[in-house]
Amino acid sequence: MAKDPLDYEAMVQTALRDVVHKSLSYTAKNGLPGNHHYYITFATEYPGVEVPEYLKDQYGDEITIVLQYEFWDLKADEHGFAVTLCFDDAHEKLYIPYSALLSFVDPSVKFGLQFSPAFEEEHSEPSGKIIKGDKAPADSKKDEIPTDGSNVITLDKFRKK
Repeated sequence: MAKDPLDYEAMVQTALRDVVHKSLSYTAKNGLPGNHHYYITFATEYPGVEVPEYLKDQYGDEITIVLQYEFWDLKADEHGFAVTLCFDDAHEKLYIPYSALLSFVDPSVKFGLQFSPAFEEEHSEPSGKIIKGDKAPADSKKDEIPTDGSNVITLDKFRKK
């Protein structure tokens, strides 16, 4: 299936991740402004994430880090950010691509972003699924749930005639 050149959901996700990029770039150059601090949740298994294996074992599929008082060497580029954090008295350098982000929160100004899992979007083919309700009758081709990745479902069978 050809990718839609106007994939609005992907454009919005990219724009939201750019907010994180700009926030972290500013912080890397100037330090945290005022009372700002960040809670950042990311998928540990996303390609490009660099996290020690023991942290993946300890925290599982996702980790939330806090950038507030004790973080070092924050660097942000257009693809992701690197930071050194302390885990049980051990300093560990992490690299997180923006596409691995699941959420970004700055509670000091009541601001938060939730991201669609980029891992699923980029690494699996979309498929039509029946999430709730009964399966469409096998002989009703026109009312089947699409499997081409679109999310348009014909509602003709529900209309009054």
